[in-house]
Amino acid sequence: MFDSSGLGGSHHCTASVVNSPGGDLIVTAAHCLGSASDVFVPAYHDGVAPYGVWHLQRVVTDSQWRADSNPDDDVAFAVVAPLDGHTVQSVVGGYDLESDQSASGQVTLTGYPETAQDPVTCTNQISSFSSTQNEIYCTGMTGGTSGSPWVTGGGAGTVMGVIGGYQQGGDTPDLSYSVVFGQGVQSLYAEAMSGGN
Repeated sequence: MFDSSGLGGSHHCTASVVNSPGGDLIVTAAHCLGSASDVFVPAYHDGVAPYGVWHLQRVVTDSQWRADSNPDDDVAFAVVAPLDGHTVQSVVGGYDLESDQSASGQVTLTGYPETAQDPVTCTNQISSFSSTQNEIYCTGMTGGTSGSPWVTGGGAGTVMGVIGGYQQGGDTPDLSYSVVFGQGVQSLYAEAMSGGN
């Protein structure tokens, strides 16, 4: 995720495409999306945007997040505008969304640190931090990796979390958090697909 300056600006968070009927949704942390003026640059590396620069049309966050930035609601979806007549999902693919995942198992995180030109990846076991938050030990997840997807399963994979939540994802680069994806996230996803905010 870059600010409105695009590649000339700073990349401040990470997001991923989630499969949807419209093929136009990304998921990230709510604290990453202050407005729809940000842009999404999938597979960015070394100053290159191999799949283009995609503009956001709409940001969808939970009402509790908008009211008081509750860390248990630190998840957001954004609707991505078409580029050259194509949806973002048709160009780069997407992950299925998991909203009934236990706080165990192995996931892979891929994020884009603000100070790097390439992503970092980590695979490890998750555990429960609280009834509403999961945690994972992964080194190198510094500023800019907020919103990084927690991907489980083989093949195209399934997103069951994003770096965010407690302390906006953590206060050290080695321990990250995610909101537990449950009915609230599923409802937010449905809202994003339906056109509401």
